Amino acid sequence: MAEEIELHELIGLPVKVVLASSQNIIGLSGTVVDETKNTLVVGTARGEKSVPKASCTFEFAFRGKHVRVEGSRICFRPEDRPKKVKRE
Repeated sequence: MAEEIELHELIGLPVKVVLASSQNIIGLSGTVVDETKNTLVVGTARGEKSVPKASCTFEFAFRGKHVRVEGSRICFRPEDRPKKVKRE
């Protein structure tokens, strides 16, 4: 399921930061409102927060399940991700 979400459009999905190199963003949750090569922009109750992909592990609500994805696996421009995600 994690590989499937890595190929999916992330904008609009509910997300939570479950692990991060910065303690102050662990637990941050909301909806993905934008994505760049290196960040996810998460819409929260307190506004939009930019979260670095490479140093975080995310939990997405996807097709009725909670799916964890290491940010380093999705550190590509959104339009390039389907071509570059490594299949295991």
